[in-house]
Amino acid sequence: MDEIINRVTNSALEVFDLEDYYLNGIRTQIDISQWLFEGFLLKEKDFREALKNHDWSQYENQYVAIHCSTEAIIPAWASILVTIYVAPFAKKVVLGTISELETALYQTILHTLDYSQYQDKPVIIKGCSKKPVPESAYVLAAQYLRPFAKSIMYGEACSAVPLFKKGK
Repeated sequence: MDEIINRVTNSALEVFDLEDYYLNGIRTQIDISQWLFEGFLLKEKDFREALKNHDWSQYENQYVAIHCSTEAIIPAWASILVTIYVAPFAKKVVLGTISELETALYQTILHTLDYSQYQDKPVIIKGCSKKPVPESAYVLAAQYLRPFAKSIMYGEACSAVPLFKKGK
């Protein structure tokens, strides 16, 4: 009987798995509308008082996204003031949604990696993940890998989609 050979394992193909760079930790979204009159109107004195009395320690070591779920027009200083209160407790604070927070985390991480190990190698950016990897992280990874990789594919080794091949 012929031996089954795993050609993927024996190939020069390098797998770049964004899940490997996922930062573990709690993600929290703070909704500014909770401190607005009827969710839409910012009354400065009331807003400042509400922030002063809020328990900011509950965000200890969390990744925080600040946003407003209503269509209220709020001054820029409002989200900055929320940041001033939460920053001493949070690991990172961004203005936006949880998805934008994930993007910011990946931007920070992917920027610091050494991609030289992928020099002139075929690379597959692993497509399936169990963690919430935003599409923007794949876009960033492709940008960082392109100058180094011989080729870039997306997906799984058994069904990869070719994206880039370095010219001769």
